[in-house]
Amino acid sequence: MLTVLVDYEAGNLHSAERAFQRMAAETGAGAVLVSARPEDVARADRIVLPGDGAFPACRRELFAKAGLAEALSEAVEREGRPFLGICVGMQLLATRGLEYEPTPGLGWIPGEVERIAPADRSLKVPHMGWNDLVIDAAHPVLDGIATGDHAYFVHSYQFWVAGPGHRLAHVDYGGEVTAIVGRDNVIGTQFHPEKSQATGLRLIANFLRWRP
Repeated sequence: MLTVLVDYEAGNLHSAERAFQRMAAETGAGAVLVSARPEDVARADRIVLPGDGAFPACRRELFAKAGLAEALSEAVEREGRPFLGICVGMQLLATRGLEYEPTPGLGWIPGEVERIAPADRSLKVPHMGWNDLVIDAAHPVLDGIATGDHAYFVHSYQFWVAGPGHRLAHVDYGGEVTAIVGRDNVIGTQFHPEKSQATGLRLIANFLRWRP
């Protein structure tokens, strides 16, 4: 079994790599590889797309790597490999992002990425730090994770899903902010599981066991 963390120069992957390697060892999930090579994505049993920064920049970097976006689409959309998007990697699942300029996403989960606008104006943007999850729907990757469990967020934009059934969890930050999305073999977290201690490690372990 091979899990590939896609490296498209959109964030520091060291902490994510360590967390996935740790949980792969504990669950017997096989090897973890950080790679920008389309051929590695093509042979992966599971794929993780992290992302830090602005939506347009991350999208541009992903599509700038020759054959990488195509390999990702082939593996996830056509062959149904388990996929996890993290932070902007999750936002890229949307139809489009509205950060700086309208930018098309992968379109795997219909919706748009818009700036967070807390009703309480004393709340700062970016939404940064620990927040309590509210679970909206059961999912195998959320096994053992409950409403009230903490996760670590750093973001200024959020994913508004078009279909409410695609939102698996949210947090309260002057209003509901999407925390986890999912559909079929695809799941995404706005928070960073590799920085979310027990909750994040549990989610990673569940993902490595998941068979959609």
